[in-house]
Amino acid sequence: MMKKGQSPNKQHNEITQHFFEEVNANEKQLTLLAEIAQNFSNSLDISQTLQNAIERFMQYLNSEAASIFLLESNNSELVCVRCAGPVDISGIRIPSEKGIIGNAVNSRKSQMIRDAQNDPNFSKLVDVDTGFITRSILAVPLVVNDECIGALELINKKNNDLFNEHDESIAMVLASYAALAIHNARMADALVEKERMRKELELAREIQIGLLPQDDDSNIFPIRGMNVPALEVSGDFYDFFKRDDGLIYFNLADVSGKGMNAAMLMAKASSLLHHLAKSISDPGELLSRVNDEICESISHGMFVTLVSGFLDTTKDTISFSNAGHQPPLFHNRRGEFEEIKASAPPIGIVPATEFPVETIHLNGGAVYLFTDGITESYDENKKFLEVDGLIKLIEINSKLSLSDRLERIVSKIRNSSTDQHDDITLMIIECK
Repeated sequence: MMKKGQSPNKQHNEITQHFFEEVNANEKQLTLLAEIAQNFSNSLDISQTLQNAIERFMQYLNSEAASIFLLESNNSELVCVRCAGPVDISGIRIPSEKGIIGNAVNSRKSQMIRDAQNDPNFSKLVDVDTGFITRSILAVPLVVNDECIGALELINKKNNDLFNEHDESIAMVLASYAALAIHNARMADALVEKERMRKELELAREIQIGLLPQDDDSNIFPIRGMNVPALEVSGDFYDFFKRDDGLIYFNLADVSGKGMNAAMLMAKASSLLHHLAKSISDPGELLSRVNDEICESISHGMFVTLVSGFLDTTKDTISFSNAGHQPPLFHNRRGEFEEIKASAPPIGIVPATEFPVETIHLNGGAVYLFTDGITESYDENKKFLEVDGLIKLIEINSKLSLSDRLERIVSKIRNSSTDQHDDITLMIIECK
């Protein structure tokens, strides 16, 4: 409607000027959004991109300061990860249920506070510490895939102006871009970390395989062993080697837990046993030495169960100590089975422990050492194999050679168990 006394040309010019001002503002807005979207999609450094973006947010919305808070500590805290303005508040932590930022996150709604100093939810701690005076706040939640991950905060509209609904709309669009960029960066970091872990596990498995003894293809050596890990790396290990004096050292062990911690403990225990067994001939003394070493550095709650000893082929005897491990099975030449119970706790629990020594005269029999991955595997009826099931497998395959018997028993266990939930390790000691 034309104002009284205003010429048609003047009114037309004002309308045209207002129109072009709106067009120009919209073009600036679209340009900003396009640039920010492109920067987020092309950036390999999300941290620097967020910093650049938040400075643009602050400049475009004409605010004195801006910051991005993200949820951490199981969503109990909001942490300032990026900020721009006269005061650096990076790293500041606030409870996620407190304050204006907390309200924005928990309600998933924008919070536009035009008089911060008199708002009951506003905390003045930062103002008191820094000397900065907060007058108005616009806080917008960062939401992606229906999950709120934090909030964008803009403080103090410049020139004593106040944030308005238009500012809120723009801030919500900017926040959605930032939330998506943060989400995508986290996913990319997770993929990189997953690949790094995969390569580390592959390397750990290669190292573990290198620690296991290589079987003698001649079929004359009286000990055979096999390890099948449930995961990429195993917590089980075994070892055997012939000393210069003719004694054959052997061990079979199970480290508590799974994954990298178990693999690292396995490597340490295996190396200690292999090294010390070259000069110590008493199984009890050997385990005492290794136990003391492990107790000094082992993580709380971890331990190693194992059977460790020596085979004397000239006397046809084995002498061994059992540190809390599954009882070895002695299958004598009459076909009878005997379980030889453990007489000491696992290593890594109590220092200065004594480990009694047992001696068996093989006399044509065989000794089977194994981990609970054998007895706790499932048979064809989906029940635990247990010791009785292992005895049946030994009886069925007792006429086979040492190597064939080992492979047949392990193969049968693996084929019967639909879901291998633990490492499978078996060793057979037999003199013929």
